[in-house]
Amino acid sequence: MSQVTPSVSFKSPLHEMTQTTPTCLWNDSASLEELTYSLSHGAVGATCNPVIAVSVLKAEWARWKVRIAELVQQMPLASEEEIGWRVIEEMSAQAASLLEPVFREHKGRNGRLSIQTDPRLYRNTRAIVDQAVHFSNLAPNMIVKIPATCAGIPAIEEATYQGVSINATVSFTLPQCIAVAEAVERGLQRREREGKDIATMGPVCTIMVGRLDDWLKVRLDKDNLSTDPGYLEWAGVAVFKKAYAIFQQRGYRLRLLSAAFRNHMHWSEFIGGDVVISPPCSWQKRYNASDIPVINRIGTPVDDRIVQDLLKRFPDFRRAYMEDGLSLPEFDTFGCTARTLRQFIGACADLSSMVRDVMLPNPDLK
Repeated sequence: MSQVTPSVSFKSPLHEMTQTTPTCLWNDSASLEELTYSLSHGAVGATCNPVIAVSVLKAEWARWKVRIAELVQQMPLASEEEIGWRVIEEMSAQAASLLEPVFREHKGRNGRLSIQTDPRLYRNTRAIVDQAVHFSNLAPNMIVKIPATCAGIPAIEEATYQGVSINATVSFTLPQCIAVAEAVERGLQRREREGKDIATMGPVCTIMVGRLDDWLKVRLDKDNLSTDPGYLEWAGVAVFKKAYAIFQQRGYRLRLLSAAFRNHMHWSEFIGGDVVISPPCSWQKRYNASDIPVINRIGTPVDDRIVQDLLKRFPDFRRAYMEDGLSLPEFDTFGCTARTLRQFIGACADLSSMVRDVMLPNPDLK
């Protein structure tokens, strides 16, 4: 009598992906509630930045208002900004503690909390490195976000050399990814020459795929262009897949991470790759409620007709897709970079405003 192998039951499509492919799931939030959900579906990492911190504060204001009031009393000379960043540090450290068992199990490659350096420092290499080292010491399983800007690229090399696992952020293009990968390699090689450990480091390079799609849609209107609207949903996917192929070919020792989700392809098209997908919890729930099959698609190229049409009509897609499309000084002025930095910097002001409401309540509202 033949023996029937029982089928394996998975909690969700994301859980199936994490259990059957090399593709990892990180939660794009430091909310403990959301991270707990994500961990139950196979997540092995999480992230925080000023925008995320503000959203968590709004959702959990009753709890954090009390903590901010305590910090105001404990830090009598601190500015709103200083207390706001202390809140980000504590929020990140709390999330990191949930991930420590994964960190130990994965020997540093996963199980990390990704904390972002102050986006207002994007032009200051030394200040970025100093803050990255500080953040790296908040918990053993921190990974630090550094922007892929002109000043950020040398900061990535130096922070890597100093033993910081980095997550390159504010990154949308192939030229940025290559510059990040080469900077990480230089940092790792410097450590190796000095006999310093690199085995437990886990660097990644983010591609904010949805933000590239968003920017091309802006250009579509500003430049009076016309194309199949469905083609614009593939721009970030095409850049990610091309970058992944180059990373595999050249043997760069860092992984790509997909962020800024706008459709299911920003997850489903990367399944099977040795990559990280990092959707917000709301997108995770959407994916988990879907019937999208978990199939290896990372090696399936984007339809060449789509790529050629985007290359023909959109100069900014050419800049994003071609390895020589942007020079290092042009990283900062690329449309996606400027838009994203402005949002992140704006969130710093929002964070300070929330601290101000506790530190110096508005008397007109009483």
